[in-house]
Amino acid sequence: MRLRGVILLLLALMTAAGAALLTRGWLQSQRVSVAAPAPQPAPRVTTQVLVAKTDLSIGSFVRPEDLRWQAWPDATLAPGYVLQGTRPLEDFVGSVVRNSITAGEPVTEAKVVTPGNSGFLAAVLSPGKRAISVPVNATSGISGFVFPGDHVDLILTHTLPKEIAGNDRRASETVLRDIRVLAIDQKVEGKAGEAVVARTATLEVTPKQGEMISVVVEMGKLSLMLRAMARDEIVEEQVEKQSGVTLDSDVSLLLPKPGRNRAGEGDDRQTVTLLRGSRGKGGGSSADVAVKPAPVTQ
Repeated sequence: MRLRGVILLLLALMTAAGAALLTRGWLQSQRVSVAAPAPQPAPRVTTQVLVAKTDLSIGSFVRPEDLRWQAWPDATLAPGYVLQGTRPLEDFVGSVVRNSITAGEPVTEAKVVTPGNSGFLAAVLSPGKRAISVPVNATSGISGFVFPGDHVDLILTHTLPKEIAGNDRRASETVLRDIRVLAIDQKVEGKAGEAVVARTATLEVTPKQGEMISVVVEMGKLSLMLRAMARDEIVEEQVEKQSGVTLDSDVSLLLPKPGRNRAGEGDDRQTVTLLRGSRGKGGGSSADVAVKPAPVTQ
């Protein structure tokens, strides 16, 4: 019995030692797992995409402040998106919006028309309007200080025929008002502080105004008169009431008035009376000429 007891005691000690070793190993593994940092999720891969900073309506010009680069998940990239590093933002400045773009929406080639591409000028035009070009020079084009987007009046200077005025008389009149300039030469975006003397100006007009301009350029000299950017309807109405037809005798005191000789006396020539025509809806005006005999002096 004594030997058997010793054996049992040894087995119990060995079992206890094994259990202690197993428990120690398990505790050590738990400490290591607790001390190890939690695995971090894989970072999302993003790319900078060109988007609209503000809402852009159809036909509007794209300005530098209308665009920005925005981080975009690679998983949702579309083939038409413009990625940073592939094209500069400046390539889209001056383009015209073909389809409306909301703020934060990617800007693509399909949504804008860049200068030089087909359909660019057609995208600039307002509904119901047409584009027509007129010749200008340093004088008639205000020394190059008319830029795309400005509004101008058109002045016609021409010579009245002898059968109407009795002799050669020169006159000027405003034939169209408040016309938007679309382009100077072939540029639709002027550089700040740069005045370029152009040879043509492209204007936005109605079909009727386009017909009038086609006649005007054949009648005499056409000049552009720049309008102020600030608008005051009351002031503009008062100014337009003062405008009309200006004869050469209204400018020079040396020239006699129609129906008067240089001494200021009446003669037997016919008197030319220029009547102001009604203004059309598009701001146009015309002048009718009525001829009546001069009063007979005894």
